Amino acid sequence: MRRAAIIILLLAGGCASDPVRDPLADAEASFLAFLDAANAAGAIESGLYAEYEGRDLRAWQALEQQHRAELGARLDAVDAASLNAEQANALTAMRRTFGDYAEETAPGAAAPTCADASNPDAGFAALTGALAACFRELGNQMPFEGGTISRGTALQLLHDIDEPERRKAVFDAFTPLWQALNGNNEPDSPYRRAIRLAAEDAKTGGSYIDQAAQALGVTHADIERWLVEMLEAWRVANDPRPIEPWDFRHSIGAANRLLAERIPPEALLPLNQRYYLDLGADLQALGVVHDLAERPDKSPLAYCDFLVRGRYETDGSWRPTIARIVGAYPQGGLFSMNELVHENGHAVHISAIRNRPAFTDWPDTLFTEAFADVPAWSVYEPEWQQKYLGTAIDARTSLRAQFGGVILDVAWSLFELRMLRDPALDPNAVWTDITSHYLHIKPHPDVPWWAMRVQLGGNPGYMIHYGLGAVLTAEIRQRTAELIGPMDAGNPQWYAWSSEQLLRFGSERDTRRLMQDLLGRAPDSAAVLAQMRRMDGAGSD
Repeated sequence: MRRAAIIILLLAGGCASDPVRDPLADAEASFLAFLDAANAAGAIESGLYAEYEGRDLRAWQALEQQHRAELGARLDAVDAASLNAEQANALTAMRRTFGDYAEETAPGAAAPTCADASNPDAGFAALTGALAACFRELGNQMPFEGGTISRGTALQLLHDIDEPERRKAVFDAFTPLWQALNGNNEPDSPYRRAIRLAAEDAKTGGSYIDQAAQALGVTHADIERWLVEMLEAWRVANDPRPIEPWDFRHSIGAANRLLAERIPPEALLPLNQRYYLDLGADLQALGVVHDLAERPDKSPLAYCDFLVRGRYETDGSWRPTIARIVGAYPQGGLFSMNELVHENGHAVHISAIRNRPAFTDWPDTLFTEAFADVPAWSVYEPEWQQKYLGTAIDARTSLRAQFGGVILDVAWSLFELRMLRDPALDPNAVWTDITSHYLHIKPHPDVPWWAMRVQLGGNPGYMIHYGLGAVLTAEIRQRTAELIGPMDAGNPQWYAWSSEQLLRFGSERDTRRLMQDLLGRAPDSAAVLAQMRRMDGAGSD
């Protein structure tokens, strides 16, 4: 970054002796202090640490509350009318991030439990918190063959187990979770109450579907059309004979089984680090924290978050961001490899942010999720497999594994779009209609097997970022290859180039601006559909 730009950023950070001190300097100082406390508390709450930097959870929560009040007062005190355009954008970004951290429970209050989902008077936040708790309480200990497995392990096993009756047993292990989420599919089941509340909340606050449409500058109809185009491409490219839902993942999982011996659990992190190093991103040098050990109370959802926010120091040096990744991968395999590379895509993203404090946050979620899949999709390419595993399977088998996972996300995206549009619909019927027509899955309208992803209960509408995100992922990968060459076997230019073009801005630029600057046009579905058509013509490599 040019020296002049750094000086401006330092002024924003609080050089009191300068007569042109930025009017947001105090608010931005409080913003970083609040986020530091919130992120430290989050790391302790996750079970990673008992203490962080000499403070326990109670101490960090007290600091979080102190800085929350201070930040709220300072944001309220800003005279927005006196700000220039860049400052006004920074103020909006801080308020948006602050809103994302809106307090849902008081410090020390009991965390939501799955049992709370049965409370018919629970509000939207309380109910979705309870549904997410069901995935932790029930999804982390599902009964199978005399023991218990986690939801993530169950999904992996559905790819790997060859015996149909054992796959059916894994599928049936979800039953207690499904019962907790959707009861007997009665109109007042916990999920059906939650989706009605989500639709009502969207009337004033907007849904994730609304946010995605706004981020791209398109309509709901455009989004639905793209989702249906991808589903139709899958329907045409695959065997039309109906298949049981517990057999679908096995039908797309041959790549995982063929490469299982090459990707044992202990190889996941070294392979991930080696690939990113070949992309120009040294995860160890970046200080990325990997929390991959199994714990009974661990989040049922793999995720990446800030541990420390980067910032410019008063001498102009950059204090690096530290990213924290949470996950558990006891099975290894290509499915786990893809997810781990995805989460590390988030880590390198936030590690690349170089901006004033107001913008040291994620961009909108659609771009965030789409970008993380840019490197993650590579693990399905023969070039990646040959270099990092020493062998490669035929491209069509790999592509079916890749887009089999993508198409489930697309199906869930369409499911949520339609449920939020008309929450009176029967969710089992909506899911059955989508999966039987496009995925050739036998109808089981009495089984809520759509309820396999945490986001469906905890964040209704969130799946759109994965399904629609595939459109952006394909566009970014295609344009990247055009400008700096392919990345599937590594590309030392990739991280520096991606950082400069896409990542350094943090929350300053939205998806529409980032994609327009990269592509020179608005994104469309052509790139992802071209990739999906490779399933027809890939043949054997």
